Amino acid sequence: MDPTGPYIPMYSEEFAADPHKVYREMRRRFGSLAPVELAPGVPATLVIGYHTAVRILNDPERFPADPRVWQRGVPENCPVLPMMEYRPNPLRTVGNDRTRYRAAAVAAIGEVDMHALHSTIEEIAVTLINSFCGDGYCDVVGQYASPLIFATLNAMLGCPPELGHRAARGLAAMFDTVGAAEGNATQADALLELARLKRVQPGDDITSRLVRHSVQLSDEETRQQLALIYGAGTEPPQNLVANTLLLMLTDERFAANVLDGSLSTRDALDEVLFNDPPMANYCISYPRQPILIDGIWLPAHQPVVISMTACNNDPAINTGGLTDNRSHLAFSVGTHSCPARSVALLIVQDAIDQLLDAVPEMELAVPRSELRWRPGPFHRALVSLPVTFPESPPIRIGGR
Repeated sequence: MDPTGPYIPMYSEEFAADPHKVYREMRRRFGSLAPVELAPGVPATLVIGYHTAVRILNDPERFPADPRVWQRGVPENCPVLPMMEYRPNPLRTVGNDRTRYRAAAVAAIGEVDMHALHSTIEEIAVTLINSFCGDGYCDVVGQYASPLIFATLNAMLGCPPELGHRAARGLAAMFDTVGAAEGNATQADALLELARLKRVQPGDDITSRLVRHSVQLSDEETRQQLALIYGAGTEPPQNLVANTLLLMLTDERFAANVLDGSLSTRDALDEVLFNDPPMANYCISYPRQPILIDGIWLPAHQPVVISMTACNNDPAINTGGLTDNRSHLAFSVGTHSCPARSVALLIVQDAIDQLLDAVPEMELAVPRSELRWRPGPFHRALVSLPVTFPESPPIRIGGR
């Protein structure tokens, strides 16, 4: 691999339309490490070999996540900078700082009442379903997955809707890398307001638990933890809902078996998390010094990005098994593994089950080939998921 190029662009509509084709070509040409561009003029190494990725993810000493040296040479208007820049949170720090921030986040998320969360999701889901069940049509992304995940996360954070809407708009711009700098500022202002609000009006929510944790986070530090939770808790779950429903509606293995009970929603979730996870490429590190991996010299302080999708589909480990295979990297591994895995899976599975229970005869409204995917190097996200179903009357909490 020539470290000066050619680089494979990961920001184009062509990549978004069929990234699996690009990953296969990368593997054929480069093996486990591929030269890519995350945005024009932003080179990186993409890890597409499963065992190589696990090795890197479990070696934070040689592959730290602190990007500060790298970003000195990156212009402020770089579209991927807001998703990659240094932040005082557990994803972008090392050593004692990372330990401190992660302790607060793990504790705050760990106190989420899962039974209460289930009730919250059901109430939100029923309200949304009743807004379109009489129409016989909806866009799952815009009318269901996005508002459900958004409202659920705001409830968990104790966030007023107006602040939540501002944060969500900003984060969407950051993921799409369009207007990313402005989006970064928008979400920052909203979340700083939330942190300050909970200092004077605490409640039984994640934000209040962050504020009162023994590590004594400042308002700015609290904002940064909230930014990470919002980033991980909105886009990926909503896209996982949509991507899983797409699989269940179009793949005969699921379409024929979910309703008869031989396959479950969790089986479909595991399939998507393995083959097409919503956070496709991330877990970024910046080697402190040049390092030789798989016969390739990786330059110091340049981004090394883990392709969870490509690694999960590495022929070395993907045997094609459908169910009970949860060795995927969708939630990362090692010191940066996601502490909200159980919460996220509960939210997504409940969201899907509520919708399928209400409108079980749902069908895709357009050919799968006509669906469009949002460009961006990091996520796997549908623009929309239009579906049809028989018109039905409103439902009640707990059933019809």
